[in-house]
Amino acid sequence: MTLKIGVAQLNFVVGDLTGNANRIILAARTAYAQGVRLLLTPELAICGYAAEDLFLRPSFIAACDDAVKTVARELAGLKGLNVVVGRPQHDPLAHAQRSRSVAVPDLFNAASVLCEGRIVAHYAKRELPNYQVFDERRYFVPGHESCVFEVDGVRVGLLICEDAWFEAPAREAKEAGAEVLAVINASPFHVGKGGERRQRMAERARCVGLPLLYVHLVGGQDEVVFDGASFALDAAGAVTARADSFREELLLLELQRTAPAMALVARGPVVQDPSDEADLWDALVMGVRDYVGKNGFPGVLLGLSGGIDSALVLAIAVDALGADKVRSVMMPSPYTADISWIDAREMAQRMGVRYDEISITPEFEAFKASLSTEFAGRAPDATEENIQARIRGTLLMALSNKFGSIVLTTGNKSEMATGYCTLYGDMAGGFAVIKDLVKTTVFKLAHWRNAHDPYGRGVSPIPERIITRPPSAELRADQTDQDSLPPYDVLDGILQRYMEDDQSSEDIIAAGYDSETVHRVTHLIKINEYKRRQSPVGIRVTHRSFGKDWRYPITSKFKA
Repeated sequence: MTLKIGVAQLNFVVGDLTGNANRIILAARTAYAQGVRLLLTPELAICGYAAEDLFLRPSFIAACDDAVKTVARELAGLKGLNVVVGRPQHDPLAHAQRSRSVAVPDLFNAASVLCEGRIVAHYAKRELPNYQVFDERRYFVPGHESCVFEVDGVRVGLLICEDAWFEAPAREAKEAGAEVLAVINASPFHVGKGGERRQRMAERARCVGLPLLYVHLVGGQDEVVFDGASFALDAAGAVTARADSFREELLLLELQRTAPAMALVARGPVVQDPSDEADLWDALVMGVRDYVGKNGFPGVLLGLSGGIDSALVLAIAVDALGADKVRSVMMPSPYTADISWIDAREMAQRMGVRYDEISITPEFEAFKASLSTEFAGRAPDATEENIQARIRGTLLMALSNKFGSIVLTTGNKSEMATGYCTLYGDMAGGFAVIKDLVKTTVFKLAHWRNAHDPYGRGVSPIPERIITRPPSAELRADQTDQDSLPPYDVLDGILQRYMEDDQSSEDIIAAGYDSETVHRVTHLIKINEYKRRQSPVGIRVTHRSFGKDWRYPITSKFKA
């Protein structure tokens, strides 16, 4: 006995119900032509993950229902093909009790099994995550029943994402007769998540003694990215198939009974795991490509300063979009060093992007003249530095307005955490590419990209001097970042412990960090919450980013 299974690792667009349905239909027809009789699609495939408050709109749910019916109708002629489609679905009991004046959840995060034009089975997700970036209890009610359906004599137990992180849903599926578990997922990426995911699924497979098929979403959606890397495990938890990361793919599996115990095993191609740096690079590239492409921007532009942050963003943007859709603008001030001009020009030439220079000196002098009476008797300070940054932001936004390209901001997580950034200046823009990378990771990733060419550009993009020179905002004479901040290895270590891992100041000090520095950094994090609330959305690549993962009040007097 051999059952051919297709794992449709696809990139869906939230709200593009017609487009998403067509992607499922095309994948199903392609798979069927290759002998597939069971096709798995990711969690909430019909509407995209996550549709957020669109789930609260009845018209959206009705359109999702219509899209599922369209898929069923279009595939009715494919005899014997079962297609699992992730979709939102009304819970009849909760929907009947819902008051129009109170927005309480009445939806399941569900999946339907389609076969020959009919819906032959339903499953509702039982474990609803409500941590990190997840808000599923805002929209959904939990299911309570197992779903086991049969395909060519094989009984398949269906689970959705978080269900497989707990023992009960898998165990109860087996008790209901399942011989193999099919898990459909939309699990946001962060560095190291892939290994953690497979480890937990291996534990689940071993716990219930069943092989496990894991189909995963791929693509970027606002601040999150999904890495794909779908896989199959045998009942002992060993990997028997693995799809590529950050690529759409139809992974074909053959499920067979093996002697002597007649256990089921699903086998297919096995792609090797990439390095963490390769995964991180691909995540950033996909995040830019999908945000720009799915929102219909013709291209991007960014301020290229000759520093490492803008250099890294430029390299990511070119790998994501191609040089023809990327424009760089150097905006020198009276404090811009000659080497910054030279290095910026060289990098733009290496990358093959349009490069322009617009001096901000005339505007800077005009601002100072306009404010001279108000500022009389006061020494220059951060005010004059911020004016320069805001002039640059204004120029970039003017170019964006005129030509339609979105501005990529270049601030990193270390800067966002401590407020070493200017509202309406270097924070002005539409998409913050590296806002979840601390500065030490920026350096590490720049070295990695210079040593690797994952997208065939044929060049090391970043001039070595950009990486090795001391970082500087160049907003006053002889300025370096370390004039205002602790050394980045110290700062980033404190940030990881305090912000990402929720350690207390006392625990961080006990780990060997200087007490004064720890209190200074944590104070800066607290007082700059108002800035971060006004920063552009950006790509989440750690298990805790500034965004949906981090929800602290701006106005707060609490002190630990």
